[in-house]
Amino acid sequence: MLLTKSELYIKDINNIIKSFDFMNLKNKKIFITGCNGLICSAIVDLLWMLNKSENLNISLFLASRNVEKTKKRFHFTSENNVILVPYDATVPFINNYNCDYYILGASNASPELFIKEPVQTMNSNLFGLQEILKSCIKTNAKILYISSSEVYGRITKKTPLKEKDYGFMDILNPRSSYGMSKRAAETLCTSYTTQYGLNIVIARPGHIYGPTASKNDKRVSSSFMFDAAEGKNLILKSKGEQIRSYTYCLDCASALLFILIYGKTGEAYNVSNPHSICTIADMASYYAKYAGTQLYFELPKENEVLTFNPMKNSSLNSIKLEALGWKALLSKEEGFEHSIYITKDIISIC
Repeated sequence: MLLTKSELYIKDINNIIKSFDFMNLKNKKIFITGCNGLICSAIVDLLWMLNKSENLNISLFLASRNVEKTKKRFHFTSENNVILVPYDATVPFINNYNCDYYILGASNASPELFIKEPVQTMNSNLFGLQEILKSCIKTNAKILYISSSEVYGRITKKTPLKEKDYGFMDILNPRSSYGMSKRAAETLCTSYTTQYGLNIVIARPGHIYGPTASKNDKRVSSSFMFDAAEGKNLILKSKGEQIRSYTYCLDCASALLFILIYGKTGEAYNVSNPHSICTIADMASYYAKYAGTQLYFELPKENEVLTFNPMKNSSLNSIKLEALGWKALLSKEEGFEHSIYITKDIISIC
């Protein structure tokens, strides 16, 4: 995926760089797990461009299970300030890197894996986090844990959820392996903060979308993006009435850096573009519109229903995040449009 060959993608990154001050990252060492994923790969691209255009001299430690995949995703891995780290969140980890910042984003993120691999999903979210936190006890590092809006569970309220809103989650449903382990991981973070004094902040991204997604990503916002960009009609397996906080991947990346730099120890912050809250059907219709394809509705199969997020409303209140000085730059129309055009660029390049 040669995303940085897309002029529109680079333009979006440069607009973020022009809009915010990231000078606090100058000369810092930043360790990133899950660097090939939708969210963290956008962070890596943004940090690389900050080095390129602002000369921030940030050292990037890119941790992943598949180093060759990381090399293919990022064309700049041979640069002196980019260090590739073999990393598996399910095995013990020896940390000899003495970094200033840690961004922890390694996790199963595709709903079908929550059902297919619930044990691995829970282990990577808890064991992998535990290993990193243990290794940081005697350091002055600041840690950003990337959680999820799924920690809120099922809530009847129809207004955007605040950081203290929590609802029901079925603990005997293997689909809950993701949401429950994210909840437990957040408690593990605050426990390390209380007992060992670690400087940890938590981010709860809503539904993040955009061209940094993998072609194998089965989340509906990702699969629809690729299908539409390839000229295929979209088939929604529900009425699509569920309300979601959609945030463009690069807006999410800038938000996470703001939480990392300015977030208060022990606090959790929703990541949501307040101008991009809409239904799943709305999201699909935008993709179809900008790709020139059609949107159809069908009843889901029983095995498909098992993977569905049970939250009818997972829109997020972003006031706490915006108080740090952050704002989203792309509207939902611009975000979905750019996602289609950039993905088409990628397809044509490949």
